[in-house]
Amino acid sequence: MQVSRILAEIDSEIERLQQARNLLVGAGGRQRVSSASKPVKRATRKRRISAEGRRRISEALKRRWAAKKKQSSGKKAN
Repeated sequence: MQVSRILAEIDSEIERLQQARNLLVGAGGRQRVSSASKPVKRATRKRRISAEGRRRISEALKRRWAAKKKQSSGKKAN
């Protein structure tokens, strides 16, 4: 294939893609900005945990680490 023919095919492909783009964004050639495409910034709420919740988590972690310690000490004894 000759270089000039390759370039002509590339140019025709670019033209076809530009036409398709214009159909998608509108005949004016500018993109339409819809409210749906703008990112929505949400207010972040700080999550707070009660003293009771902290106590339950602390106790659960203590039980977990005690079990882990017991399990690892049992493996070393064997």
